[in-house]
Parts: sequence; C-alpha cells; structure tokens
Amino acid sequence: MFLALACTSLASLSNLASAQKIDIAFGVSTLDAPGASTASGNRQPVSLTGGAYTGFSGDVLFWHNLGFGSEIYWKATQGNYGGDPTLPFRPIFFDFNAVYSPKLASHAYLELSGGIGAQDTRIYCQQCGNGFNTNYSSDKHFMGDFGVGLKLYPTHSFFVRPEAKLYLVNNNLLFSSARATRYGLSIGYTFK
Repeated sequence: MFLALACTSLASLSNLASAQKIDIAFGVSTLDAPGASTASGNRQPVSLTGGAYTGFSGDVLFWHNLGFGSEIYWKATQGNYGGDPTLPFRPIFFDFNAVYSPKLASHAYLELSGGIGAQDTRIYCQQCGNGFNTNYSSDKHFMGDFGVGLKLYPTHSFFVRPEAKLYLVNNNLLFSSARATRYGLSIGYTFK
C-alpha cells in the first residue's frame, strides 16, 4: 500500500515538474505618480515621478500557466528629496505575486500579476542610520501591486517584455500620493 502511494506521488510530482517554466529577467523602467501639487493632508509635496528604475524579476509557472513570482526595482540614481540637494533619496519596490501567463500566439504570452510587497524609501544623510554603519534612514510601507506584461519570444527561450505595474502604497506620507505606476521593458530567459 505504501509503495503504491509513493509511486503514485512520484509520478504526479514528475508530471508537475516537467510542466514547470521558470523565468528570470532584468528590466529598466520609469515611474509615473501624481505631482507634488496634488499633496493633501499630511502628505509631503514630493512626487515619485521620473528617473530610471532598474530591477530583477523571476517567476515559476507550475499549473495551467499559473504560478508565483517576485521582483525588486530601485531608482538607479539618488534623487533630491523635495528638491533639497542635501537630502538624497532612493525608493525601492519589492513584491511577491501570483502570476498568470496564458499563451496568446506562437511566440507571445500575456502576463498578469498581483500581490503584496513593500516600498522602502532610503534617505541618505551624515547623521542617519541605525548605528550599524549605515548612512541612511529607511521608511518602509506595505503595498499592493497589479501588473500586466507581454512576453515576446524572438528566439526559443529569450524574451522581451514591455510591462506596466501599479503600486498602491499604504500610509505613504513622504510623497504626494499612495499611487505610483511603473512602465518599462525587461529582457529575460525562460527555463523549460
């Protein structure tokens, strides 16, 4: 009985493993967010708009084009918080998502994602830090995110993915809005 259960489990898992697809990608994006003049209440009149954001993403699809993924994107250069050159800052977005990627055509896949993560804004200064040799203070906030992309395969395993992602950041009082949208392009590889 145990041997039959073990063989059935192994056969099921081997079919699942052969159906897996793993994607890894590197991307460059920009961010669009409401302007500084739209700040209200306790929000600071500072916008997240602009700048180049670089990052990495990866996902595993394991059941009927459904799986999970993760990504991290950060501002490539430090910005000046509120236009003040003495307060350089860098936002970092990281998230964990459910991913659905159905085939649209022979070399094209839609990619839909949604999940949770955090925005970490690092403000750099001489007297900042946590006492462990850091030169920044960190302001982290929980966020939800929704994304869409189109994976185009010019070769068998390499892909190019134009993409957009909406970030909804909870209690993001350092900036004019809790909403930011990232638009970009990733280049990646699929392991089958």
